[in-house]
Amino acid sequence: MIKNCQLIFLLFITQISVAQNKSIQSVPLKNVKLSQGFWHERLETGRNVMLPHVFHQCEETGRIDNFAVAGGLQKGVFQGTRFDDSDVFKVVEGAAYSLQNHYDPKLDKYLDSLITLFAAAQEPDGYMYTIRTINKDTTGSYDWIAGPTRYSFENGSHELYNVGHLYEAAVAHYQATGKKSLLDVATKNADHLVRTIGPKPGQMIVVPGHEEIEIALLKLYRTTNKKEYLDLAHFFVDMRGRSDKRPLFLDEHRLGPSYFQDQKPVVKQSEAVGHAVRAQYLYAAITDMLTIEDNPSYSNAIHKIWEDATTKKQYVTGGVGAREDGEAFDAAYVLPNDNAYAETCAAVANLIWNHKMFLYTGESKYMDVFERVLYNGFLGGMSISGNQFFYVNPMASNGINDFGRGTGATRHEWFGCACCPTNVTRFLPSLPGYVYATKANEVFVNLFMDSESELKLDNASVKINQKTNYPWDGNVKITVTPSQTSAFPLSIRIPGWANAQAIPGDLYTYQNKETKAVQVTINGKNTPVTVENGYLKLSRTWKSGDVVTVALDMPVRKVLANEKIKNNNGKIAIERGPVLYCAEGKDNDGKALSIAISNDQNFNAEYQKDFLGGLTVLKSIGNKSATLIPYYAWANRGANEMTIWFENK
Repeated sequence: MIKNCQLIFLLFITQISVAQNKSIQSVPLKNVKLSQGFWHERLETGRNVMLPHVFHQCEETGRIDNFAVAGGLQKGVFQGTRFDDSDVFKVVEGAAYSLQNHYDPKLDKYLDSLITLFAAAQEPDGYMYTIRTINKDTTGSYDWIAGPTRYSFENGSHELYNVGHLYEAAVAHYQATGKKSLLDVATKNADHLVRTIGPKPGQMIVVPGHEEIEIALLKLYRTTNKKEYLDLAHFFVDMRGRSDKRPLFLDEHRLGPSYFQDQKPVVKQSEAVGHAVRAQYLYAAITDMLTIEDNPSYSNAIHKIWEDATTKKQYVTGGVGAREDGEAFDAAYVLPNDNAYAETCAAVANLIWNHKMFLYTGESKYMDVFERVLYNGFLGGMSISGNQFFYVNPMASNGINDFGRGTGATRHEWFGCACCPTNVTRFLPSLPGYVYATKANEVFVNLFMDSESELKLDNASVKINQKTNYPWDGNVKITVTPSQTSAFPLSIRIPGWANAQAIPGDLYTYQNKETKAVQVTINGKNTPVTVENGYLKLSRTWKSGDVVTVALDMPVRKVLANEKIKNNNGKIAIERGPVLYCAEGKDNDGKALSIAISNDQNFNAEYQKDFLGGLTVLKSIGNKSATLIPYYAWANRGANEMTIWFENK
């Protein structure tokens, strides 16, 4: 087995050639500051409410104590379950992003105290897994399982998943503070893995059960420039579908290897299958590898998988993973409404994957999906107050029935399996880093948010200032201030919804496809424009203080589902701009599920500053009365009926 894997890995490495073109680069989070408006308010809620709330929950549930016990700093037993280390690491990552947005010396000091615990819990050779360190080798019960020896049950034990989140937290902390204290803990563990796992004689063949470490190793590689980390990430990916002699975990016996995306080598995979979070973390890692090194086999596979996931298996919210059993992708076009799963973590994974697809290809359609998920599937997972969450995100609810880990009608402050609150906590403060991107001397504006930024190009630096009331209206003002008069293209994404395309492919379409031309001015003068590959590309010589305005028409759109989604036949959904709407019983005499909307029914859009944090409400015009609110805002006033899809009568 070792010899075969070593040969496979060496053959794989020889296929790779270093990418010749400079790839698109994310803009460092520190270089983008949100100044006011929709997302600034939510980041402030995250900083002032969500972050302390989630840290408190980690303290109260023993997640942080586990590190102290493992490090011999206090007496006690392991509390919780095998993947709880990851929750603490995710919140630390979010805190590090928050420090980059808004420095807080008290938070900085608190993170130092946690890092001391992490370092103490780490075993001398770099191994880190508090459940094993505290309980020693054990086969235990399902929730306590660590396996008889290290990594022996990795497809269920979460050893590598946990430390993957450690690596991501370490990179974020180093970027925020310049301190190497947490980075040293992460690299000590990664060096242990490099010695222990791989194709060489005497090393272990391990396939991570819950993918995540692959993404994390790539971040660690970019930060340290240690190629061993890149090679190990490749090894983890390339061993999938080749691990027939490793032990099986009980979930694999029940759900099969596709649950772990281990049913065949990744280069032969063409469909999104299995646990939706695990799957998308794997797909994101493969895409990320392609931004470092060309590999046609990887590229072919990942494009096929993306097409399958996006055009056949995605909810209109951008949510994915329809099945509660296995938290998994279902078959094509199987997207139930009232018992939809659509885990919040899967929305986060979908955001990460689509952003990496954009960085790899430069195609705007991936940021179109990103935006849909952001305003709907992701944002719906957190309450307006910032201290309650959804684990699952249904498309309809009777306001009574709860199911699964996250319940389908009520938001909660915490869950026994707390991956979703901690994932929201880490992603939200990272959002400014997704607004812009650069490639050589080109600037990409991918998201519309009030912001001030400084971007580094090959020949100059440039400050970009955005002013907008997006997503409630489509007017965006962009002020361009280069360090010196410079020629470069400014590429502004024109969202698919503005061109009457609901989502790439034909899974969802608009009933009325009429559009108004995008209005653009430069320094107050109307400018004829063309949109290429979804981008308004303005190539000119820019001088300090140049102003671009973009006006996007925001009609209320009626959305139709592909007829292959049987449960949505004869129904429509409602959108305005990037925001999907729903009806809640609270606004419709206690009833939402029975609301019907006719083809000729129109809506007025009315912004209400003091309602649910400030939002635009849609009210129907004519005989049939209906009031709709953004989907993300539902269940903030208690459990009640809700639906996205309406009978079309």
